[in-house]
Amino acid sequence: MPTTAPSRPQILWWGATRRCARCGSGHLFHGYLTMVPDCPRCGLHFEREHGYFAGALAINIIAVGGLFAIVFVALLVATVPDVPVVELLVVLIPIALFGPIVYYPFSKTVWVAVDRAFLQRLDPNERID
Repeated sequence: MPTTAPSRPQILWWGATRRCARCGSGHLFHGYLTMVPDCPRCGLHFEREHGYFAGALAINIIAVGGLFAIVFVALLVATVPDVPVVELLVVLIPIALFGPIVYYPFSKTVWVAVDRAFLQRLDPNERID
């Protein structure tokens, strides 16, 4: 009896929680920033070609840039007409500096999940809802 692949929402959830997009296994990183080349459980190879993780870079920029924009607009709306510039910078500069580092491992697993759920051709026996 062939096993079916998880649904797209499940694959994306696994990516958002730093898990393998094929099997849901964790332990994909040595330390915080170094991703293993293959899933220790199912053997899925993560970097399929040179430059593969450029998509992860785009996801990182979009996520951190989106957070920055939301916080910036919310703080502006909350403080208009007397915007405290120094306090605004105290909040926004750490987001801009540390956000990409904090989100880095998540962006890699999210990219693998997006690639697996939407872009890759799957085996005929695998099902995507």
